[in-house]
Parts: sequence; C-alpha cells; structure tokens
Amino acid sequence: MNNSKLTNQQKAAAVIVSLGVDKASKIYKYLSEDDLEQLTIAIAKLGYVSVEDTEMVLDDFYKMCLTQKVVTEGGMDYARDVLEKAFDESTAHALLEKVSKGMKVKSFDFLRRTDIKSLFSVLQHERPQIIAIVLSYIDSSKAASVISALSEDKRVAVVEKIAKMDSASPEAIKIVEAQMKNKFSTVMTTDFAKIGGIDYIAEVMNNMDRSNEKYIFDEMGKKDLELTETIKKKMFVFEDIASMDGRAIQIFVRECDIKDLVLAIKGTNESVANLIFANMSARMAENIKDELEITTNVRLKEVEEAQQKIVSVIRKLDEEGAIVLSKGGKDDIIV
Repeated sequence: MNNSKLTNQQKAAAVIVSLGVDKASKIYKYLSEDDLEQLTIAIAKLGYVSVEDTEMVLDDFYKMCLTQKVVTEGGMDYARDVLEKAFDESTAHALLEKVSKGMKVKSFDFLRRTDIKSLFSVLQHERPQIIAIVLSYIDSSKAASVISALSEDKRVAVVEKIAKMDSASPEAIKIVEAQMKNKFSTVMTTDFAKIGGIDYIAEVMNNMDRSNEKYIFDEMGKKDLELTETIKKKMFVFEDIASMDGRAIQIFVRECDIKDLVLAIKGTNESVANLIFANMSARMAENIKDELEITTNVRLKEVEEAQQKIVSVIRKLDEEGAIVLSKGGKDDIIV
C-alpha cells in the first residue's frame, strides 16, 4: 500500500497500530464517539502496510504534532518561523495548511450536536458579532434557523457580520469559545480558522424561509446594496436549474435571450442542457443546437456572464411569484 494513496483515516489507523495496544488505549480516551467508530473501522480494514510506508506516515505524524505544538504556543507567525528553520518553506506552508484546516474542524465542535432551540436560547442575547462567529462554525441549516428566530434588527446585523467576515485571530476565538464553553458546560480547544464569508452566508440564506430572506435583503439593501447583490448572486447558480420543475423552466426560457441560452448551455453539463432542451419548443431547441455547433472558442467569462444573466431572470421571476424556487425544504408549497 503506497503512502501517497493512503487516506487520512488509514494513516491515523497506521499510527495507532504502530503505537501498540497500551499507548493506543490512552489516546482512545480522548476521542469522541464518532472518531472512535471511524478509527476502529479504519484499523479493521487497514490490511498490510509496508515498513517504508509506516515510517513515512509516522514521520508525517511527528511533523503535524510539532506544527500543532508551535501554533498553540506561539501562533501562526511564530509557527511559520520555527517550521521554516526546521524544514523547507514549502513543507512548512503545507504543514500549516493542514493544521489550520484540522483546527477549524475542532473549533466549536461541542456545538455540532446542539439542537436549534438550545443554540437560540444561548445566542439570542449575544451581540451580533458574537452570534456571527458562533454560527460560522455550525451547519448552515441550523444557522439559518437561528437567524430566522432572532429579533428583526439582529437578523440583518448577523447576516452582514458573517458576509463581511474573513478570518478571526486565535485570541478572539478563544474569548468567544470560552464564553460558549461555560454556557454549554463543555470543554473544547480554540484555534485559528477562516470563517464566514459570502459563500457561507449565501448557503445560510438558501436555507432560510422566504419572508425572512426578503426582510433581511430589503434592510441590508438600504445600507449596502453591493453586498446584498453579491450574496444574492451566490444563492442560485446555473446548475441549480436541475432542481427546477418543467413548468418553471418553460417560463424562464421564454424570458431569456437566445444568445445567452446558447452560451450558457455551451458551458454547462449534459443533464442540465437536456433538461432545458426538453422544456422548450422543438423549433427553439433545434435553433439553439445549430448555434451551438458553430459557436466555438468561447471565453469562460462570456459563458459565466450569460449564465448569470439567466440566473438573474430566474431570481426575478421567483421574486415576482411567476415561478417558485425550492428553498431547502423551508417553504410550504400548495399544489
């Protein structure tokens, strides 16, 4: 089994096996039930690992432990200096990337199984900035439910804070997590991580009910129209047409420019293209297919612009009530 082909779970299993029963049992005491289950399955399925591969896995494990230690003790900048002296620059960068991603998974992990009601009861009285940080670490559907239950002014403020969020310092996260740790009576480590951002809040808004979505965007639009429109554009991508019903596709197709449809279909997958063709007249489909044959050397930017124009048409029709887009099961549809 080649080390480069080992999954992270297989590497973890190889480390545990190499440590022996006594040391492995001590590590098991600190693992969650989910991690225990996954690791045990990985060990059971591990099979044969060569001496060379085992040595490489253990060497990687040592480097990761060293990286974790220097990050915890002195922060990312300090860790970078230490690692660049111990290894080369590219190795140091790769190690820091791995540790940073792993740390994000751990941060606020105690909230992963917390129900929405408990989350709301604790967060409702917090400042928008605090709520935004916490929600950036939980499932987007849960975050949407919590935001929907907040007071009107906090709903808008929290969405804005998450959208404008990029990264948080270890110190800031440490303070927030300590507060939450006390309130949820649990213990967890705190780490540096990239959180929030446009993509995340767009996913949150996609899980929100329509009335709250409209209210938040209306209020945000009064203060920051550009940010509002940026989030909206991320909420429905062209490939999401695959989730639309035939009638809705027929309606938006009639509202689109033929040139935009040609370019948009040129850059999409076959299933979406076939779905669009199936919901337009035979003559229109034939004309577009003919245009596709002679449309070559198209820039990706042109395709994306055409797809965005069509997405804008779809969202406009949705806002007008001409079609209904699925919102992650949050909207009740009467047929």
